Formats: sequence, C-alpha cells, structure tokens
Amino acid sequence: MTEKTKVAFICVHNSCRSQIAEALGKKFAGDKIDFYSAGTELVPQINQDAVRLIKEIHGIDMEESHYSKLIDDLPVVDYVISMGCNVVCPFLPFKHKKYDWGIGDPTGKSDEEFVKVIEEIEGKLKDLIREIDEELDR
Repeated sequence: MTEKTKVAFICVHNSCRSQIAEALGKKFAGDKIDFYSAGTELVPQINQDAVRLIKEIHGIDMEESHYSKLIDDLPVVDYVISMGCNVVCPFLPFKHKKYDWGIGDPTGKSDEEFVKVIEEIEGKLKDLIREIDEELDR
C-alpha cells in the first residue's frame, strides 16, 4: 500500500485558518490524504469563533481533536500551504509543492467575515484535493 499524501497548513499561531483547513481537509478527503496544521507559536486554545462556526456549518467538533501544534511536531509533508501570515511565514520542509493561500485572518471580526474565510478555505481546499488526485492518477 502506498503512503498517503501529507498536507500541512501553517501559520504563526495555529489557532484559526490553519485549524479550519485541517478540519475541512479531514472531512473532505481524510480517507486518502493526511492533513496537519501547525504554527511557530502555541496558543492556549484554538479560536472559539472558528470552533463554533465550523460546528454549525460543517458539523465538525474541533475541540474534540484540534489543539495548537508547532511545526517541529509535524512529519515530513508533501505539500505545505501557508495561510497568509502578513508577517514572515514559518518555514517547513516539503517534498512536492508549497503554496501561499494569502487568506486574511478573521480573528476579532464578524461571523460574516468568518464565514467568508471558511468558504474561501473550502474552495481552495477542494481545488488542492483535485490537484492531488490528478497527481496520484498519473
């Protein structure tokens, strides 16, 4: 059996956008791709607005399985996705490709802004999953 493709979503705090991407990735393609998220700084809890809205919209309870992780704790991955740090993004070695999605941080903003970010992440994630599927079919 071949090893699953590994994708890491990284940002500084690993509390919001990267956590959302990891949760949605596991929901949409966790059977064929391993998804991780991490940052360079730990926070005591992941963003509670993200937790609430992902549960409302997608039925995923991020508090059950998600916590702030450091990039040093990740395995070697195939794809690295930086979420859009607006500062120096963390570096993580990768085997295949690196993307910067450039997604703004909704922390402290309205639910509407969070929903826009969740939808943007979902769209980019589905494109990435298609890309990985096409690579695997070659």
